[in-house]
Amino acid sequence: MPESRPVSPRAAAVVLPCADLDAMLAFLRERLGFQLDEIGPADAPKYAELSGHGLRIRLERGADVHPGIVRVRCDGLRESATLSAPNGTRIELVGTDLPPLPPPPLDTPVATRSRDTEWHQGRAGMQYRDLIPRRWNGRIVASHIRIPRGGPVADYVHYHEVRFQLIYCHRGTVQVVYEDQGPPFTLAAGDVVLQPPEIRHRVLACSDGLEVIELACPAAHATRVDHELELPTAGMRAERAFAGQRFVHHVGAAARWSSSPGPGIEVCGTTLHDASGGGVGVRVVRSTGAPQVTFDATAAEMRFVYLLRGHARSRGIGEDDDPLLAGDCLAVPGARRWSLDSCSADLELLEVSCDPCAGKPR
Repeated sequence: MPESRPVSPRAAAVVLPCADLDAMLAFLRERLGFQLDEIGPADAPKYAELSGHGLRIRLERGADVHPGIVRVRCDGLRESATLSAPNGTRIELVGTDLPPLPPPPLDTPVATRSRDTEWHQGRAGMQYRDLIPRRWNGRIVASHIRIPRGGPVADYVHYHEVRFQLIYCHRGTVQVVYEDQGPPFTLAAGDVVLQPPEIRHRVLACSDGLEVIELACPAAHATRVDHELELPTAGMRAERAFAGQRFVHHVGAAARWSSSPGPGIEVCGTTLHDASGGGVGVRVVRSTGAPQVTFDATAAEMRFVYLLRGHARSRGIGEDDDPLLAGDCLAVPGARRWSLDSCSADLELLEVSCDPCAGKPR
């Protein structure tokens, strides 16, 4: 066996076979905007290397490899398209805009019980469990996320291609940093963050037993790594808009509670609804003696309710008479009126009203 020696990579390229080098060069340069970087030998070229759009391609005459697929993201492209290169490589042209959402589900509430869900491993050492079966027909994903052991988190500067996204800190603390939002800060239990579309951010560290609730639209969305931006960024731009939304950090410990919904009930509201352009609203509701909490119909598409503490029974959204316990949740169409009764004295719940198409095309 030869001795293993360290290497210092300089550049990498995807190799594609090529019979007609001139035709491929013309196609890649004129149709797709690649630039020629290298070609040889000069008197009878057998290979060429081109770069563009974050990709480096090496064309080789007679290479015994699959012609491959090249996917090109295009601004302003409304419908995907496919081209065929002279060498047989399939060129997939896809847009950068979020795709249209699938239609909302029928008027069918769904309950998710903690005892029936399983945890699975996600990115950066985080564990997830789904809170909405079938993810509201692919429109909205709600996740319970935990990191059992505290310390530094193996995260990186990244962003999400979403219509809206929020984080509610349920237990523990987590240190985070966001683009143009100043130095790193700590989210504590009861805090809420609105993460506008494509804001760069990073999770730095957390306490033991961190648990957060996250909602995002659409359910399937890309998380993209930003290799260039360093956080924190210089300065503070609290009013900066990202795709028409503003970053919000709601501090639960400093929030004010109101008894306006009725006797025996207190509500802690947030400013997420206005900051998100009406896409998502968040409040925490707790009982101070009321045996019932009623949810009137709303213009929002869906209301998500997660039991933070206590227990209750749902009325008007199904035949299951088992009490809802802490960790259980409901997803209910906004147009439906319903209630929780037999509420325990310590009942506390997170309520999120979601309207994925607020100010946006369906």
